[in-house]
Amino acid sequence: MAAGGIVLRRGSTPLIAIVRQRKRNEWVLPKGKLDDGETPKEAAHREVLEETGHDVAIHEFLGTLVYQSGGRSKVVHFWRMEADGGPVRKLMNDIKAVDWLTLDDAIARLSREYERAFLTQIGPIALAAAGLAPAVVAEPAPVSEQIPPEPKSPLAADDIDAALQTLTPAEAASVEELQHGLLQKVKAWLRGEA
Repeated sequence: MAAGGIVLRRGSTPLIAIVRQRKRNEWVLPKGKLDDGETPKEAAHREVLEETGHDVAIHEFLGTLVYQSGGRSKVVHFWRMEADGGPVRKLMNDIKAVDWLTLDDAIARLSREYERAFLTQIGPIALAAAGLAPAVVAEPAPVSEQIPPEPKSPLAADDIDAALQTLTPAEAASVEELQHGLLQKVKAWLRGEA
């Protein structure tokens, strides 16, 4: 079990922190293992401080990344975080450098494919949640000419529930089939079959 952050820094262009490990010389998202008695959120805050040198404000939970490491599954919980100002401490010995990059550059620089895929999906959501980019809303396939225009702001859970109630039985079945298919793909990926 580990925890970390998608760490943003505001500016004319929002930037995301990635760190370079000394041991493997790889660029990764800041994260690390939980200490005894530590919650994932507490560990995420501590690890980000140690690996980036920046104290951060922790915001909403963004998701969980699961991957294989040393023959075991590693589970990493991520929160959106924001750094304000400069570093407040030296980097831990395991970290060689920290770099602040645009989302696209951060994705390209990451050494691990599964972290690139995770940041590709979660990065836009983190930027939108911080008010630094337009909200990410999936556009459904058109079913009729009467589809309302896409919302301009993030959807609240109540809005999503209300929208789901308006689906026809055929549309609801399609959504369920899509969810089931995605779940099966994730399971296959976790088993190393994809």
